[in-house]
Amino acid sequence: MSNKDKVFVHDSAFVDDGAEIGEGTKVWHFTHIREGAKIGEKCNIGQNVYIGQGVKIGKGVKIQNNVSVYEGVEVGDYVFLGPSAVLTNVFNPRSEFPRKDEYRKTIIEDGATIGANATIVCGVTLGRSCFIGAGAVVTRDVGDFSLVYGTPARHMGWICACGVNLEFGGEGETACPACSRVYVNKEDCVSLVSTGEGVSG
Repeated sequence: MSNKDKVFVHDSAFVDDGAEIGEGTKVWHFTHIREGAKIGEKCNIGQNVYIGQGVKIGKGVKIQNNVSVYEGVEVGDYVFLGPSAVLTNVFNPRSEFPRKDEYRKTIIEDGATIGANATIVCGVTLGRSCFIGAGAVVTRDVGDFSLVYGTPARHMGWICACGVNLEFGGEGETACPACSRVYVNKEDCVSLVSTGEGVSG
C-alpha cells in the first residue's frame, strides 16, 4: 500500500498487498481492498465495502456503507456511490457455470452519483455528473448530466454538476439557477459550455 503514513485505515479493514491508496483517503470498518486496486487521493471508503482486484477509483470519491465494487468497474473522480448500491460484472451469472472470463466493463465517469440501493447492470457507461435515483435499476448507458430513476431506469430530466435540476424548453442553452453553470442541449445530449461567473470548474 502506498502513502501508508498519509492514509487512514481502520484496524478492522483489510488492505491486500499490492493495493494502492492515495494520500488523504480514509478506509473504514470491515472494508476489504483487494490486490491491484488503485484508489485516488482524498476518498472516503465507508463501512463494509469491498473493492475488487484491479479496480480503479479516482480522487475525491465517496463510497457509502455496504457497497461492492467488483473487478471490471472503473470509477472516475468525485463519484458518489450511495449506501448499498449494487455494481455487477457478469451479465448472466450461474453458480454451476463460472464466467470469470466474461466480465463486462462498467464505467462511471467523473462527478456521477448513484443513489442508495440502486443496481447497475454491468456493461454500461454512466456519463459525467449523471444522477441515478435511489432504488433505480440501470440496464443501459446514461448520458452526461442525465437524471434517471425507476425500474428499469428511464431518463427523467437533466441535472447540473452541483446537483440542481436543469430546465430546457427544447434545444438550446440554460443556466443552473444555483451556480450559474451554462449548458447546451443539442439533439438530447447536454454538455457544459461555461462554468458561470465566479464559479470554478
